[in-house]
Amino acid sequence: MDFNQIIGTTLFSIGDSPVLMMDLVTSVLGLACVFLAGRNSKYNFWVGYLYTAALFLLFYKQNLLASLLLQPVSLGINILGHYRWTHPRKGEESSQDAKALKVSMLSWVERALLVVSVLVIAGGWGWLLDSLFPKDPHPYLDSCVTVLILTAQLLSALKKWDCWILWLLVNITQIMLHLSVGHVFMPIVCALYLINGIVALAGWMKLYKKKA
Repeated sequence: MDFNQIIGTTLFSIGDSPVLMMDLVTSVLGLACVFLAGRNSKYNFWVGYLYTAALFLLFYKQNLLASLLLQPVSLGINILGHYRWTHPRKGEESSQDAKALKVSMLSWVERALLVVSVLVIAGGWGWLLDSLFPKDPHPYLDSCVTVLILTAQLLSALKKWDCWILWLLVNITQIMLHLSVGHVFMPIVCALYLINGIVALAGWMKLYKKKA
């Protein structure tokens, strides 16, 4: 059995939905990554590298070119975050570890600009998806989720508390998307992401108040 057959192996089924080896691997890596990030662990980035590689392979095998093209961007954000979390500038140091970046928040002006930017970029990306991949049933919703994911990753890389608000929006939207097309396994995975996001939201608020 070659590598392609291994990753395409059906491990089990939930209802009429088969769960492949690659589905399980990417889900475990993704959950491990956000779990570590929510606990303020810099090791989430090492898992993130593996997760990005697994997604790249998954999208390549499924010919999902739009998602495939975004993985180098995701990798770049992961590298940026790894550096920023471990190389804080003067005044950004955690009160608990001078070599770690402390949690901070966006200002209301920055939040407003962020919302406008997400809507504009998502609209442009949705138009592009609709033009290049007309079989996509939800091009604008898919693009909005994609832009929200990348934005949440960027805010997480900068250790902004606000990233978890975006992750919650992403998780809720993804649950609805997967349910709308009849998926069973992925809504469960997204629900676990949602629970982790709620816990992390509260945890990072405590760190923010402690300037940690």
